[in-house]
Amino acid sequence: VQLVESGGGLVQPGGSLRLSCVASGFTSDYYAIGWFRQVPGREREGVSCISRSSERTYTAESVKGRFTISRDDAKNTVYLQMNSLEPEDTAVYYCATDLIIHGDSRWACPLRQSSVEVWGQGTLVTVAS
Repeated sequence: VQLVESGGGLVQPGGSLRLSCVASGFTSDYYAIGWFRQVPGREREGVSCISRSSERTYTAESVKGRFTISRDDAKNTVYLQMNSLEPEDTAVYYCATDLIIHGDSRWACPLRQSSVEVWGQGTLVTVAS
């Protein structure tokens, strides 16, 4: 059971990046997948989440209108499209899942960190001129 992120890098303020999270070893279609981020010395925060079948999404207020989450279950992949990036978005971004099959998608997102069963290794996003 594994999640692997990619797509991080250095981008100028106002630029865009698309992060990918590829799942393997389990049927990711059944589960909500979330994105978190962490700056050294600060707590990890939830950024976005998407339930199975994309029935429900969650986006943190700090990135609402700039970040969009989506999933392609045929590719076992969840994406985080990040536009209008700001220096404050600089962090290591992680994808995660709680491996809970939620009968009601209203409870799938946002993911609670205490419930996460699988974390990716993280991908670094640096926004700087």
